[in-house]
Amino acid sequence: MKPMKFFLAGVAASVLALSSAQAANLILGSATEPSAIDPQFSRTGNNQNIAMQVFDRLVQTDPAINVEPALAVSWTNTDPLTWQIKLRDGVKFHDGNPLTSEDVIFSLTRAKDIPNSPAPFSGNVGAIDSMKAVDNLTVEFKTKKPTPDFIEQVGFVYIVEKKVAEGASIEDFNSGKAAIGTGAYKFKSWTPGDNLALTRNDAFWGKKQDFENVTIKFISNDASRVAALRSGAVDLIDAVPPGDVKTLQGISGLKVFSIASSRMIYLALDSARDKSPFITDKEGKPLDKNPLKDVKVRQALSELVNRQLIIDRILDGSAEAAGQLVPNGVAGNDPSITAPAMNAEDAKKLLAEAGYKDGFGITIHTSNDRFPGDSEVAQALGQMFARGGLKVNGVVAQPYNVYTKGAGAGEFSAFIFSLGNSTPTSATGLRNLLMTANKDAGTGSFNRTKYSNPAFDDAMRAATAEFDVKKRVELLQKATKMVFADVPVIPLYWQKVHWAGKANVSYVANMTEDTSATLAGIAK
Repeated sequence: MKPMKFFLAGVAASVLALSSAQAANLILGSATEPSAIDPQFSRTGNNQNIAMQVFDRLVQTDPAINVEPALAVSWTNTDPLTWQIKLRDGVKFHDGNPLTSEDVIFSLTRAKDIPNSPAPFSGNVGAIDSMKAVDNLTVEFKTKKPTPDFIEQVGFVYIVEKKVAEGASIEDFNSGKAAIGTGAYKFKSWTPGDNLALTRNDAFWGKKQDFENVTIKFISNDASRVAALRSGAVDLIDAVPPGDVKTLQGISGLKVFSIASSRMIYLALDSARDKSPFITDKEGKPLDKNPLKDVKVRQALSELVNRQLIIDRILDGSAEAAGQLVPNGVAGNDPSITAPAMNAEDAKKLLAEAGYKDGFGITIHTSNDRFPGDSEVAQALGQMFARGGLKVNGVVAQPYNVYTKGAGAGEFSAFIFSLGNSTPTSATGLRNLLMTANKDAGTGSFNRTKYSNPAFDDAMRAATAEFDVKKRVELLQKATKMVFADVPVIPLYWQKVHWAGKANVSYVANMTEDTSATLAGIAK
């Protein structure tokens, strides 16, 4: 029976696909689609969900974001500026060639210069001063400065085969010509807007996968994705809307997999420019002076947000109000920082002190298919700002693949985005999101508003240079308190994430929100 026929089949026929361990097939309904197959093109979740199935990194994380060996089996800090990383022996790329130190050096060199990347890996490799192959399975690194979390930086860059990827274009990856990794699955085909097909890599160095063939069907519409699972057209779905969780839990033959994630949903504010493209006066005319540059205005906007109302009404309780980058349980979280309470009177007072007693005009931009409720959250923010005296000129929702390019190009004034923390501490997230953008230093890779705070940069440099773990966490907390008092972004909430599948499918819910066939299996 061919797996593509399952799209038209019912539940019973689809269940048959999973009944044989020798030739099991999985059809996965995904809310998002990659913008490219090149694993180093973008760190955004839609791209990484595909990359992690075909390619590998030096390290990986468990469901609670603890670092585990992957292509690297050990990493040793021989002096403050020197690291040696030992590679796993016997790993082969999908074309049969062995993984070597040269592939790692090439990959980490290539990662900083991917053209037109909307979310580059440059921050992951910015600490590297030099690299050399000690032997085929050992790489020695010299860093520009002491870098205690070095493995958390370079370890999460996907490794490509030098022989294949050198000189390869993005089209070569998208066609499959250069999509040669060491991962659990091999790239078979990609039909943009429809599906991506994978086949099992039986020579994979890690755990053998249960599924011989995987088809990832791109279904951005929430209702359609849930309906596809209920009809049996797919075996597993991600991004289950919070309002559908209880319904799916009550259906015989289906089950839901849930976890509280470390992804912060936030409203980014264009606070660096003197003029902002979507800031106007109350009559809709462009303002010569950008009010978002004033911290009192940013504080006021934050106090106009009723986070708990958003969580209760839009997310059906599937979130926790946020006031900083990472939730409790992730190193770097400062327990003294709580989510700001809604205080409309104080917000209006702050606006008046900043010279905007009568408010100003603003447009909110958002994706409409990146995470549950993204466009609805933007509408809610618009209503809250309007009640606070602002003139909301519009709420613009776009497909994520289009939206992320505009956000990266600085086309918006206030826009909703998210950052999923995929490392054991907040250091990488803080470095990428809020430090001053500097490609050579590897900072500010996701700093889409070009926010710059020299005092915070100094605090982060001190934190990330500290080898004592306890002291490093304390310094990260100090840097966190400093930067969020300045409100460069407005933290909204950390989302709880849900997957759902048929009863004979298992799935490992994870804090990094990864959707991958490698985390799925046949339920025992």
